[in-house]
Formats: sequence, C-alpha cells, structure tokens
Amino acid sequence: MAFKEKLNLKNGDFCNVVGGTHKGKSGTVQDLKTSETGNITIMVLQQNGDRFKTLGRNVEVQDSHTA
Repeated sequence: MAFKEKLNLKNGDFCNVVGGTHKGKSGTVQDLKTSETGNITIMVLQQNGDRFKTLGRNVEVQDSHTA
C-alpha cells in the first residue's frame, strides 16, 4: 500500500500516460490494484469509451480535466 500513496493515484483521477505502450493517451483511472510484488496496475477509461490497462508508474495525475 505504500506504493499507492507514493504515486498518489486513486480511482476517478484524470491522468496522462507518459510511458509504455499507451504513451500519449489520457483518461480516468479505474480499477486500481496493487500486485503481490508491489506494482500498481490501473484501467484507464478514455473519453471515447475505450479502455486499456497500464502500470501506475506510467501515468501522471492531472489537476483538471482539460481534454
């Protein structure tokens, strides 16, 4: 759980993906989970309704929804 606090992610946050396969995409954080090894995985819901899974370390939380 310490990782979740360090990344400051929570369900409902708007984020931009800054690394990994989905770099450049953005959306709302959903289904936040922490694995046994401490990695955080999230589901990101894009404005067009598409969803994808990525690691929490690949996203930056945005203060406001500016899409």
